[in-house]
Amino acid sequence: MNVEELRELCLSKKGVTEEFPFDAYTLVFKVMGKMFALVPLERLPSQCNLKCDPERSEELRADYDGVITPGYHMSKKHWNTLFLEQLPTQLIIELVDHSYDLVVGSLTKKLQQELKDLD
Repeated sequence: MNVEELRELCLSKKGVTEEFPFDAYTLVFKVMGKMFALVPLERLPSQCNLKCDPERSEELRADYDGVITPGYHMSKKHWNTLFLEQLPTQLIIELVDHSYDLVVGSLTKKLQQELKDLD
């Protein structure tokens, strides 16, 4: 998966916006104002940081040693860095969904309802 395909995947999800809150090179995807994916556009090979359950993070890092690593410039417990071109597309889709779902699950009930009410 390349960065543009990842962007399309993230934007296809309900309530997602994209912005550059940190600098002109780090694309951030948010659901209802909360980050679930960061893409450092200047880094090669292409990478993406995704939120992940801590136990699952450890398993993924062991199974994909060097290709899924602790989140670059993020909480190493809750974020992973994925090297996009070196991973199966289906796994990336699954991990984007997982990150999105974790963030949605942490939203207030009010924000969760607002998300449900979006068309």
